[in-house]
Amino acid sequence: QVQLVESGGGSVQPGGSLRLSCAASGDTRRMAWFRQVPGKKHEVVAMIMSVDGRTEYSDFVNGRFTISVDNSKRTAYLQMNDLTPEDTDVYYCAASVIGDPFYGWDAPLSYKFWGQGTQVTVSS
Repeated sequence: QVQLVESGGGSVQPGGSLRLSCAASGDTRRMAWFRQVPGKKHEVVAMIMSVDGRTEYSDFVNGRFTISVDNSKRTAYLQMNDLTPEDTDVYYCAASVIGDPFYGWDAPLSYKFWGQGTQVTVSS
């Protein structure tokens, strides 16, 4: 069982930046960030492979966000720049471990472990 603890959410003005952190209690295979507006499905933001650092991003990121991982701290980060009001959402960290079923890097079912979510609000 892996527990994920997120931090770093908050409120910023359009064009601002935030860095989200996700600390894992154990080794992971993939770590990802999703976001969800209440009443809608989870939308993947980015994924990183914990061992080799390979990354994937959703198209809407458009070079504004960077996902990274510090394996010594078992912590993944999401650096978000040039934020817009459309980025307002609850952001969730998700992780999988070796042996978990895989349905695609962007599928919520590929991630067995989830954090509690952190609110990101972008408004003027």
